[in-house]
Amino acid sequence: MAVDLEQDWFRGLRELRIARTPKRIRALLDGQTVLDTRDALLVYEPRRVVPWYAVPPGDLDLQLSEHDPSPVPELRAPVLPPHHNDWHTVPGHSLHLEGHGEVAFRPDDPDLGGRLVLHWDPFEWLEEDEPVMGHPHDPFKRIDVLRSSRHVRVEVGGTTVAESSRPTMLIETGLPVRWYLPQEDVRIDLLTPSETHTVCAYKGVASYLSAPGAPDVAWFYPDPLHDALQVKDLVSFWRAATVEVDGVAVSTSMPGEPGDGADRAGGADGRPGAI
Repeated sequence: MAVDLEQDWFRGLRELRIARTPKRIRALLDGQTVLDTRDALLVYEPRRVVPWYAVPPGDLDLQLSEHDPSPVPELRAPVLPPHHNDWHTVPGHSLHLEGHGEVAFRPDDPDLGGRLVLHWDPFEWLEEDEPVMGHPHDPFKRIDVLRSSRHVRVEVGGTTVAESSRPTMLIETGLPVRWYLPQEDVRIDLLTPSETHTVCAYKGVASYLSAPGAPDVAWFYPDPLHDALQVKDLVSFWRAATVEVDGVAVSTSMPGEPGDGADRAGGADGRPGAI
């Protein structure tokens, strides 16, 4: 029987997953190196889409104290919100740093060899000599950016706010296809800049635009990272917007949200630029 790889990927979200990395990983705190390791694992806790680094405690130069982990509230969506790093879905112990609260977690699973899973904040991170933002780079994630001539129309609250036959299609593993449109094809006069900004490890820092009754309905990357250079300053829409491609409405929901069109393990409660 054939295996649907996308469904198989979503089923795997229920498990504790690990992957080895050949990278040298460093973390800095207040300008000082507190971690330098060549023996890190990428760890994906159950109900987590993105990984964190698990590192040998001997490679970490921090004085940590052990605490009981925070309880995870009952949530209908199988995927946890990305900003709650202190919610854990495997047995283990929380580790706190004075002045910062929980900064690490030690899972009980023996396959991790006693490694500590570090929070991304409050540290600055290097993979080899390259700064990394947002979260570790996932070796199983890919971004394709393709110029297209499909007809894309966007409505917000019954008003057409964008229409283009020269979109750029961005395909990112595990996420809905995003259609990025030239600002010349967007009714920018109907949108207002938002104070919201989110960070994507692959695309960079996103800026948001709001429409009446639809806050943060669109976003763009004014200074993108390498993977998003082709969509620099192009505008994409989600959630409150209705996006039609060649006359057919497409889903803009994150995996597992209402309206994602699939009965699968999803529900990342974060804006598109946050993953």
